[in-house]
Amino acid sequence: MFVHGRLRDAGPGNCLGYTGKSRGRACSADRGDGLCNAVAGPSVVRGFTLIEVLLATALLAAGLALAFATLRAATATASRGEAMAARNERMRAVEGFLRARLAATRPVAFGLEADSGLAQRFVGEEERMRFVADLPDYLGRGGPYLHELAVVRDGDALRLTVALAVVQGGAVIEDPQARPPELLADGLGAVRFRYRALDADSRPGPWQPQWRAPEALPLQVEITLRDVDGRAWPPLVVALPLAGSYGAAPGALQ
Repeated sequence: MFVHGRLRDAGPGNCLGYTGKSRGRACSADRGDGLCNAVAGPSVVRGFTLIEVLLATALLAAGLALAFATLRAATATASRGEAMAARNERMRAVEGFLRARLAATRPVAFGLEADSGLAQRFVGEEERMRFVADLPDYLGRGGPYLHELAVVRDGDALRLTVALAVVQGGAVIEDPQARPPELLADGLGAVRFRYRALDADSRPGPWQPQWRAPEALPLQVEITLRDVDGRAWPPLVVALPLAGSYGAAPGALQ
């Protein structure tokens, strides 16, 4: 039942109790009522401005660029570390092989000098070396083998190779199925072999680029390697234990 245009049970401030123009006046009079405000009209929601959006986009782009730069640097560091580890492993393997073979050099003749007729037990040049050493069973059939270290040119770089041949009765046994020389190291910029004997005072003499006593063994052998990029390998100096009994006489090479 209506009384003067409003509901009988409508309490003060209740906009639902008003009709017509009285509804608008009631809402204006009582603005503290949330229901009245909702009926009066929707509230305004504030969004992001264009400057805020651009700033957020710029910060996101900077963060992504920093993340990609960090990832690229980490990848490059890991690649350099792997390359360095591989190079060190290769150097250790090559130096270990050369050291073991040279230290096992035996005074076994493998040929005769054409001029003097003396037995050849060690031939040493600046880029070539020939000597006899026992070959381990895991590398072949075992026994004395002629080891020939040689420097081979490969374009602008050098390669260090080793060829093996069986030695029997003071001569090299030719094998028609001999394997080609094995590659020890490539990408080299310089390779040098040097040899040392005792001087007249029975002390280690100067290093020489050529061994001039093929019937005897040198006291020490030095192998120097350097990569194409200029990085030097650790110098390899090997003493031949049997040179004390089959080495050149003191002062013979002076």
